Amino acid sequence: MHISEGVLSGPVLLSGAALAAAGTAVGLKKLDYDRIPQTAILSAAFFVASLVHVPIGPSSVHLILNGLLGLLLGWAAFPAILIALALQAVLFQFGGLTTLGVNTFNMALPGVICFYLFGPWARGERLFQAGLASFLAGSGAIFLASLMMGLSLVGSGQSFIGVAGAIVAAHLPVMVVEGLLTAVCVQFLKKVRPEVLEAVYVH
Repeated sequence: MHISEGVLSGPVLLSGAALAAAGTAVGLKKLDYDRIPQTAILSAAFFVASLVHVPIGPSSVHLILNGLLGLLLGWAAFPAILIALALQAVLFQFGGLTTLGVNTFNMALPGVICFYLFGPWARGERLFQAGLASFLAGSGAIFLASLMMGLSLVGSGQSFIGVAGAIVAAHLPVMVVEGLLTAVCVQFLKKVRPEVLEAVYVH
């Protein structure tokens, strides 16, 4: 779900950079010193998961985990994803430096949205309710991210409309996989480390 260099228009790049900077500033402000190791681990998980690409049509798909990062980090998902994307761009030429802001915003904001929509239910005591909310957070974050990526392309030219639709369609299977993976991770954490789920909600 990385947008490469030379694809987006100047206004889209500048808007994405400004919005990503604002989100990162909020995330850093809300990030406690005690939660830095957790944020670093999740950033590393995002980094590794995003490296495995499966080509589908004009694009490629991969695990993103932005829904899981959103549930566990809240606004801190912005700096976590920003660092992972920057390393991917520098080390493996995935995405790009000029598109770093847009890519960060497209992946981090859906995680934050799902944090507010599904987080309170995901940390509830009812296992089925928590599992369903976690699934919706994982799949919903992918849907929103692919939709925002498509809108970024459309905003750079009408010729990208067909590609944008193909990208959203290609990520439908990923939505299911991410939803299930997020639900499994949250259920596991509720059993062994429930404080990890609670920490982000005290701010």
